[in-house]
Amino acid sequence: MLKKRRSFRRQKVCKYCVDRIEAVDFKDVKRLRNFITDRGKIIPRRISGNCAIHQRQLAAAIKRARSIALLPFAADLL
Repeated sequence: MLKKRRSFRRQKVCKYCVDRIEAVDFKDVKRLRNFITDRGKIIPRRISGNCAIHQRQLAAAIKRARSIALLPFAADLL
């Protein structure tokens, strides 16, 4: 008989909790770019691994950075 292998998935951890950052800063564009796709969409929590509190703060920070032109609303497709 063949034994089935069990795949082990590592639990994703919130990068803001690991670095002990309490509030997400909208001026930290380098860190925010890690959480948007190449098309400019915000990466969901189940993929990014953020906790709920930081994901909400992250979404608000990305939207705020977009409104003052630190981040693009959409990717340049040309």
